[in-house]
Amino acid sequence: MILITGATGVVGRETVRLLVEGGAKVAAVTRDPHAELPAGTQLVHPAKVSALDSVEAVLLSPRAAGSTAVDLLAHARETGAARVVVLSAVTVQYPAGHARFRQQFHAVEDIAKGSGLDWTLLRCADFAANTLAWAGQIRATGTVRGAYPHARTSTVDERDIAAVAALALTHPQHRGQTYLLTGEESLSQPEKVAALGAALDRTLSFVEAAPDEIRRGMLAAGLPDEVPDRLLGSLADYAREAGPTTDTVRRLLGRPARSYATWAQDHHAAFTAGGTR
Repeated sequence: MILITGATGVVGRETVRLLVEGGAKVAAVTRDPHAELPAGTQLVHPAKVSALDSVEAVLLSPRAAGSTAVDLLAHARETGAARVVVLSAVTVQYPAGHARFRQQFHAVEDIAKGSGLDWTLLRCADFAANTLAWAGQIRATGTVRGAYPHARTSTVDERDIAAVAALALTHPQHRGQTYLLTGEESLSQPEKVAALGAALDRTLSFVEAAPDEIRRGMLAAGLPDEVPDRLLGSLADYAREAGPTTDTVRRLLGRPARSYATWAQDHHAAFTAGGTR
């Protein structure tokens, strides 16, 4: 059985789907007893993970596992697990944004390395799904307001991360490897908005706003301080120096990484009046 933490997140959910379709038994850690996951997936409340005794591998999401990561991996090892795959961030290797956020990822990587399990680290660029935060603005006005328009990142499709995660969870030859997962093209925010416009067959625009204005808007929308801190801190640095671009997805999966334009086309419904993903 493969244990997936963060199973209802954009990477975890897709990883569950791929593993189940591949014939694996999957236990998905979630607080939602009605989570919509593939048939045959075992739903496990975080408080009940210690009752599992047949886990072979673990997908560790730092945000989902949090302070329980040490105990979770210790229990997994005691009950026969062999592997842990960690969802980490490119900022561990290419610092950007506030140090405390990359230190959190680095700490979880260290926990995995010290767990006694074979480990694989997936250091990911910003997810394409992060731009779903623009959906409301695009539906309402066709304009995205944002800070640091010149910031450039090689956004990665979360489905590609999941495909690599499923590979590493089921194939031992990936043990001890650190993979930097990005898309293959460096894009600014206005270029991403243009790609969404092409997918929607609609003219969209990006309007630069001061970082403080964006922060106030995010806080007014009820988001915790951590969210604008993560976003604006990283964008400020990426405006000075673009984030990394790799061909790791291509090398591991034998095909190109999905482009942001492809992601936009596949998710265009989220940006239309109905808002269905």
